Amino acid sequence: MGKYYQVSTLQALALGYSKSVIKVEELLKHGDFGLGTFEDVDGEMIILDGKCYRAQNNGDVVPAEAERGVPFAAVCHFEPQRTAQIGEVDTIEKLKTWLTLQIEEDFGLNSMYAVRIEGEFSKVDARSESGTKAHHVTLKDALSVTQKAFIFENIKGSLVCVYFPDYMDGINAAGWHLHFLSEDKKYGGHVFDISLNQGDASFNRITNVEVRIPDTPAFDTYALKGTSQEEIKSVEQGKK
Repeated sequence: MGKYYQVSTLQALALGYSKSVIKVEELLKHGDFGLGTFEDVDGEMIILDGKCYRAQNNGDVVPAEAERGVPFAAVCHFEPQRTAQIGEVDTIEKLKTWLTLQIEEDFGLNSMYAVRIEGEFSKVDARSESGTKAHHVTLKDALSVTQKAFIFENIKGSLVCVYFPDYMDGINAAGWHLHFLSEDKKYGGHVFDISLNQGDASFNRITNVEVRIPDTPAFDTYALKGTSQEEIKSVEQGKK
């Protein structure tokens, strides 16, 4: 069974702690698959096959520099234990339902999962954002200014799917969190909605997590339990 290495907590990011905790170069030592964001919430992170990509606020993807700071991420060394084929699904909610059924059959709802889906998509409704230097500005408020949405149509690519069980809400997003990267590595972002023609899913059950807590005095000024579950859902799980 695998291990997630997580940088900071989603509660901290949601409340505005977007300072660098570690660099991309160090993060990649802890995993070759995962997602997150960058310092000042400057773009969406997709880690696939050991490479880190940054989706900019127009949906274009560039390689992330080794020295770029990371305030929040969850990565693992991806080692799938099983695979499954998925047919046509026309909403992200139907895809999440299918994913949940798959792990339920595996008696894994109280575990964590990393799932990779290689597929053909008729539509990917996604977002990314540009950075904001302000701190103690909530992620929700920052995204209301910096976030841009875009739609990719008739595109092949990969979904990086991260699952955390309900009881870990706040450490990460409870449920499914999806990022997209096109096959040619040119386009991507955080997924709001999706229409999948067909795909191949690989499942990696995760039963261990290591959390890297920021060690700056500023981190201690955040009342982390003050983050509401609805606020986290609104920014992380596609509730517009």
